[in-house]
Amino acid sequence: MYELQDSQGLQLLEKVLEIYDQKQIAAHLNIISPDKWNREAINRWRNGKAQEKLTHDEFEHLNTLLPTRPTHYDNPEFDFIDLFAGIGGIRNAFESVGGRCVFTSEWNKFSVKTYKANWYSEPNKHVFNQDIRSVTLSEDNSVSESEAYDHIDQEIPDHDVLLAGFPCQPFSLAGVSKKNSLGRSHGFECETQGTLFFDVARIIAAKRPKAFLLENVKNLKSHDKGKTFKIIQETLDELGYDVADVDANGSKDPKVIDGKHFTPQHRERIVLVGFRKDLDLVKGFTLKDVKFPETKPTFNDILDQSVDAKYTLTPKLWEYLYNYAKKHKAKGNGFGFGLVDPKNEKAVARTLSARYHKDGSEILIDHNGWDMGLAETDFQNEGNQANRPRRLTPRECSRLMGFDKPNESKFQIPVSDTQAYRQFGNSVVAPVFEAVANLMKPSIIEAIKKASSKK
Repeated sequence: MYELQDSQGLQLLEKVLEIYDQKQIAAHLNIISPDKWNREAINRWRNGKAQEKLTHDEFEHLNTLLPTRPTHYDNPEFDFIDLFAGIGGIRNAFESVGGRCVFTSEWNKFSVKTYKANWYSEPNKHVFNQDIRSVTLSEDNSVSESEAYDHIDQEIPDHDVLLAGFPCQPFSLAGVSKKNSLGRSHGFECETQGTLFFDVARIIAAKRPKAFLLENVKNLKSHDKGKTFKIIQETLDELGYDVADVDANGSKDPKVIDGKHFTPQHRERIVLVGFRKDLDLVKGFTLKDVKFPETKPTFNDILDQSVDAKYTLTPKLWEYLYNYAKKHKAKGNGFGFGLVDPKNEKAVARTLSARYHKDGSEILIDHNGWDMGLAETDFQNEGNQANRPRRLTPRECSRLMGFDKPNESKFQIPVSDTQAYRQFGNSVVAPVFEAVANLMKPSIIEAIKKASSKK
């Protein structure tokens, strides 16, 4: 057995501290060495004020808090980058079909913790960035277009596929002067300025990936009376990319995929898949060919058998939500809680939102059989009050979003419940993008071959 250097232990500790706090780390180490570690002991060791050192067993056990290296990283089928990465829902998909992530950008520090807890970072090959604007230099008007592209090329590794779930923002030409547009080789440099799509476009222009996948809310198509989506389409065309199903519209638009086909949750997202025009690949590609699973989990499948009482709504909150829904129903509005009966095998929940931590009203679980009829005549009935609905737990949210399968708890959740709800509510239904990645993979491999032959 080799001698463990203290510097190795400290290096490991610093990596783990990017994800977990000292209390969590101490609890993990005490599984191996009971009562040896606490927050103060870890801080003293970290600051060089004590002689605590990790034993080999402790070192190996602490190492289990970090993601393991995927075996296919020895010979990846393609490289990709993950922009506006959240907690890695889209990365999960493309890693599952043989891809290797070489660059990640995510600004939210709590999402970064969850991301790093679940997805491996290859030393010296994977770059982690928090604010993409520091790479694209989009907020520095003194930087020329060519200087920005050179900087992007230096900062972002070469890759085959770009993934981005960018925020939806309106585009405005106000304040963009003619002088500002003179000498620019790309029109989008003016049209999309001030939006985060601008940063995505700059990276595409600088790195010329063979393919991309962009994800957004369904409302992107109608946002700002359709202007936003029109400019996005025009920009991608200008950059030299064909977008699959670009002209499809209406209720049958295959670019809009509902998560309800994969998990019991209504969650529509628009998916833009593009390939470089010179590779001539989009003609045979359509999102109509995305394969839905023959079976999906029922709502009851994603629930835990035993749940802490803290997730049951308080009498005061339940009364407020109940009366709020009644008031809006009387006005003909659709506002109010969404009560799910887990015994109903066809039950599909509303969309889990990032605001779920506020009151959980969009998805409430009728876990004990709340009597709606009795509530109309005697809301405060003691027996019925014992059957108040409850929120989902963060682990159940993980299953609802497809990060965990039924009865699984593999996805690491190192953050508080509040942050976990925000993260899952902002994420994607993971198996939706696994299906898209499976559909894209043959075209990505073909794109790599064609690009190589052109060289």
